[in-house]
Amino acid sequence: MSTKGGGGVRFLTLIKPFMAFLPDVEQPTRKIPFREKVMWTAITLFIFLVCCQIPLYGIKSSESSDPFYWSRVILASNRGTLMELGIGPIVTSGLVMQLLAGAKIIEVDQGIKEDRALFSGVQKLFGIIITIGQGSAYVFSGMYGDVRDLGAGNALLIVIQLGFAGIIVLVLDELLQKGYGLGSGISLFIATNICETIVWKALSPTTINIGRGTEFEGALIALAHLLITKTDKVRALKEAFYRQNLPNVTNLLATVLVFMIVIYFQGFRVNIPVKNLRQRGQAGSYPIKLFYTSNIPIILQTALVSNLYFVSQLLYKRFSRNIFVNLLGVWHDAGRGSGQSIPVGGLAYYISPPYNFAEIAADPIHAIVYLVFILTTCALFSKTWIEVSGSSSRDVAKQLQSQQMTIPGHRSHEMKKTLDRYIPTAAAFGGLCIGALSVFADFMGAIGSGTGILLAVTIIYQYFEIFTKEKAELGSIFF
Repeated sequence: MSTKGGGGVRFLTLIKPFMAFLPDVEQPTRKIPFREKVMWTAITLFIFLVCCQIPLYGIKSSESSDPFYWSRVILASNRGTLMELGIGPIVTSGLVMQLLAGAKIIEVDQGIKEDRALFSGVQKLFGIIITIGQGSAYVFSGMYGDVRDLGAGNALLIVIQLGFAGIIVLVLDELLQKGYGLGSGISLFIATNICETIVWKALSPTTINIGRGTEFEGALIALAHLLITKTDKVRALKEAFYRQNLPNVTNLLATVLVFMIVIYFQGFRVNIPVKNLRQRGQAGSYPIKLFYTSNIPIILQTALVSNLYFVSQLLYKRFSRNIFVNLLGVWHDAGRGSGQSIPVGGLAYYISPPYNFAEIAADPIHAIVYLVFILTTCALFSKTWIEVSGSSSRDVAKQLQSQQMTIPGHRSHEMKKTLDRYIPTAAAFGGLCIGALSVFADFMGAIGSGTGILLAVTIIYQYFEIFTKEKAELGSIFF
């Protein structure tokens, strides 16, 4: 693809005037020491956690129905704070722009530095626009109180705060991705939010009364409390393992089981032997993992579903009698003073997970539709992602050729055919496995949702690999 001509390039060129106003982190001019990377990663995480606790100024109420309630843990967002939108706008922006580039609607050559910079600028600009758009929708939908009660000044101030927080997330993510820290900001924030939820659900000392007397929210705290206070220890154990509407020990054990299964599957890979054409005797291997696209399919699927929930709830709130709005989703108050709505009909209901086997038995069609939806979308997103992200058989063959590497027993032009036997299959089947594990975790009642557990495990495993690589290169993890 050339930078001269083509509608797509003209579109990228239109972004040039805005590049000077977009936040940007410069590439490091030196090799960043491991200790410094750890420091910047810790600072990034600290800033994110602080923003998660700073309440939005000017809101009257945050007790209305929450459109993102079901995906807040995964989107690393915290209601009523600066991190209200979390990583949602960034993920949505990246998803849309990658799909546009993959479909050749926007022409971009990732091999050209200027094109890469412009494409990154488009993603940032689109992410900021989505942040402002979602913030405005939140305000005008009444999530923070009636707009007439808020006033024009407060309404504008809330949108500005959300926009500023969105820019902070963009900069923190870019800081890590440019090499100043470890991994990416998005992955770091997701894993932190999910792990925080799991620890809280296990050890929360908060007491709740939902009709069975005072209970502790944390599953392990509740187990200890029940064993100490109940004279019938068998009944106490049953209640701790199977209590409803609050985290129980079975949920916790299911979470640990899913962690172990995902870690086990992370080791599945095919190593394709490669050798250097320039230096005889120098050989190596190119690993193709079962989870070839890692957690990307589930992140994209979550972004899709969360945006659908958002639109569906906003429409249902205003046009609940409209038949087309009801086809998209019917929502009812979850009750118990939670202030949350749950889908009970329409498309939103059938793509939401049943959380236990009782729900599956009550409505098996819902479970089947949900299973088919998750498996299909994860497989398709995974298959599509390799084409738009530069990790397809064709792209890998080009990379190996540029490094003067070849597969023994095959000519250079035959490498793509060999890779075609593995990469598309690994992408589709890996996405399918990710989806299946997510559904399994949901059906087992794992804490933080099946999607959340998968994201946490894959991200933690990625960080483990980064630490292992750094340690191998430096000889000691403390240098």
